[in-house]
Amino acid sequence: MVLVSATEMIQKAHAGHYAVGAFNINNLEWTKAILAAAEETKSPVMLGVSEGAGKYMCGYKTVVAMVKEVHDAMGITVPVAIHLDHGSYEGAKEAIAAGFTSVMFDGSHYDFQENLEKSKEIIALAHSKGISVECEVGSIGGEEDGVVGMGECADPAECSTIAGLGVDFLAAGIGNIHGKYPANWAGLNFDVLGKIQEATDGKPLVLHGGSGIPADQIAKAISLGVSKINVNTELQLVFAEATREYIMAGKDQEGKGYDPRKLLAPGTKAIQAKVNAMINQFGSANKA
Repeated sequence: MVLVSATEMIQKAHAGHYAVGAFNINNLEWTKAILAAAEETKSPVMLGVSEGAGKYMCGYKTVVAMVKEVHDAMGITVPVAIHLDHGSYEGAKEAIAAGFTSVMFDGSHYDFQENLEKSKEIIALAHSKGISVECEVGSIGGEEDGVVGMGECADPAECSTIAGLGVDFLAAGIGNIHGKYPANWAGLNFDVLGKIQEATDGKPLVLHGGSGIPADQIAKAISLGVSKINVNTELQLVFAEATREYIMAGKDQEGKGYDPRKLLAPGTKAIQAKVNAMINQFGSANKA
């Protein structure tokens, strides 16, 4: 099965009041673990790739080739999209050319008019090739590949304008942040989320910074139109914890425990377990 655009899976999620997980990949282990969890739970899935991770994995073409080969070798049958996360204007065009099936153009750091014009161009280019597009209004808190946002809430009117361009799904800041959530985090702003969903006439919305948000807030966000949830930090944390436990227990010094296939196995299993749990939490299990 070929990789697919995310449009259909996100539209089905929106209509069915659940969300598709967009889990960021960083290497082969991440890719295998996430695909295995999606296949096990019979869930559609998006493999997110940040620009930094794309460079780390030797470029977008390398990433696409790896994902396709792993996908086929594992016999994956569920819908899978490979998605550029927080893409720049040039990065989005490069990912489209490399064979990504979905891209995010993050123009939230531009003034609104420039964000609008660049979003319009990326949408037209992607749609001409059958590729789904996500755009952003209102920056997401925390840091993502050097872009720092304070987590301000998006303007519903601006969201309406971007949605009117024909974007497939829209990321709008509602107080969410990237990375670990601080103890004094105020939580998601559901009043703004509801206004954005109304202003965009039911456009599927995206929740970035999905790691660490309480389950009740995730559920409420989905009920208010969130149909795609991004997860990265939470997978990094469980991978690091499992790897640390393996080494602290001295397993790397037993026999050939230093073999990277053995050294990375506990972390990979931890990612798969976490993705499995989050897929069930988001409600996309058995929706493939």
